[in-house]
Amino acid sequence: MSKLKIGLIQQTCTPDRAHNLATSVDGVRRAAGEGARLVLLQELHSTPYFCQTEDTTRFDLAEAVPGPTTDMLAELARELGVVIVASVFERRSAGIYHNTAVVLESDGQIAGRYRKMHIPDDPGYHEKFYFTPGDQGFVPIRTSVGTLGVLVCWDQWYPEAARLMAMRGAEMLLYPTAIGWDPRDDETEKQRQRDSWLTIQRAHAIANGLPVIVCNRTGFEASPAGSEGIQFWGSSFVAGPQGEVLAQASADVPEVLVAELDQGRIEVVRRVWPFFRDRRIDAYTDLTQRYGN
Repeated sequence: MSKLKIGLIQQTCTPDRAHNLATSVDGVRRAAGEGARLVLLQELHSTPYFCQTEDTTRFDLAEAVPGPTTDMLAELARELGVVIVASVFERRSAGIYHNTAVVLESDGQIAGRYRKMHIPDDPGYHEKFYFTPGDQGFVPIRTSVGTLGVLVCWDQWYPEAARLMAMRGAEMLLYPTAIGWDPRDDETEKQRQRDSWLTIQRAHAIANGLPVIVCNRTGFEASPAGSEGIQFWGSSFVAGPQGEVLAQASADVPEVLVAELDQGRIEVVRRVWPFFRDRRIDAYTDLTQRYGN
């Protein structure tokens, strides 16, 4: 298969979980109606971004996989004949919770899951309090629409994660994301941050000769602690294997973005830019160190 339409569901989230899931479902239906065969949902799309504060009651939001959310989306995937990449706050056991991306095959089966490996801990992003780091490594997931290198949000800043997915056969990289501005930052700083976010992910496409698909949330979410909150910057996008932006959503409104990938370009680009051929694997052992001497 060479041509593939993909859909990205960029949405705002409210405290009403049922409403958020209904919005996700409606977006999947709209994308499928426009011909998408693969649909990516944003990070933690069924809830507000609860990691702005540390609150043990928020663990009540977690659920098993398979569980209610994946069961509902599996039925939707089966009905529409699409592959869905969903984001779930996974309860693995008491005291062990993951930020998990679940891939639902077009027949409704769970094709695989990826548990977020890089866990941030920054002002407004207290994810280390909630999420145990993934323990399954960087393993692509095979589906009827291709082999997916699924990563999550903070993973997007790490070239090692993208490289390992590509080395293991991923045919595209997908990032469900929740990132935005601190309203206290000035406009120049905001622009630098967003540009950096776009650039690093486009660079993953270039370095690995793969399309990159990024779905971010949008809208303002106040902090339960009464501090400034987060203005999520949307800007979901699809880049081709030379980093070219094929489609991009707006920064500040919900949007269903549909784009077409030409998967045949992977072979074409890698023949011209043979980065994998020229890697000096004999000289990279120091990459396993935390920092140089």
